[in-house]
Amino acid sequence: MQTEQELRVDLAAAFRLIYEMDMHESVANHLSAAVSPDGKQFLMNRRWMHFANVTASSLQLLDSEDDSIMQTDKAPDASAWSIHGNVHESLSQARVILHVHSTYATVLSTLKNPRILPIDNNTARFYERIAYDTNFSGIASSDEEGKRIMDTLAGKKALIMGNHGITVVGETIAEAFEDLYYLEKACKTMVLAYSTGQPLNVLPHELALETAESWDEFRGQSYAHFEQRKGMLDKKGSSYRE
Repeated sequence: MQTEQELRVDLAAAFRLIYEMDMHESVANHLSAAVSPDGKQFLMNRRWMHFANVTASSLQLLDSEDDSIMQTDKAPDASAWSIHGNVHESLSQARVILHVHSTYATVLSTLKNPRILPIDNNTARFYERIAYDTNFSGIASSDEEGKRIMDTLAGKKALIMGNHGITVVGETIAEAFEDLYYLEKACKTMVLAYSTGQPLNVLPHELALETAESWDEFRGQSYAHFEQRKGMLDKKGSSYRE
């Protein structure tokens, strides 16, 4: 398991990289990473801090079982506490949670049928490994809504949130970042394929399953990709490690 400082550096890098990929939104959206063995203590960006300004030291350490901070001037965003607090409290395997409103994932989430169909390698990566929530009820700022989202996400690596955006979970920051990267690419493929107006050539069930499983052999790719991306930030003189 990584130390808290190592997690801080990697999570801060994820913020900067998501900003560079234009997958952020104003001073909204949140990323978090568990620091305790049970997953209940976690790091998250402070309320209304732009992704481009997040540093390792600026990340807030929170405890999902202690909501007293919500009554102070250091309270995180209510919607972030609702989603991340509930998931970290109940799903210990979801050590990293990335929630964004990236362009193509959000567009896909607005369709009557937001499902990602297996039409290429990237879309097949998520075949039967992603959950869908089409019961949008406004900004997720209540504890009840957070619990409902947590229940929907359980057992899956990602959630398409209807009329909202996406949430990705993972065991490590590198793996969650890689899934977020490929999920947005998969959503872009779906949106562009739909835009042609032509029938989609959907892979058969067994082939889609086989393709999804074959992605597991490339788990190491996520670490190589993330480390090289961090190296690119370092070459630019990024302050994310501070």
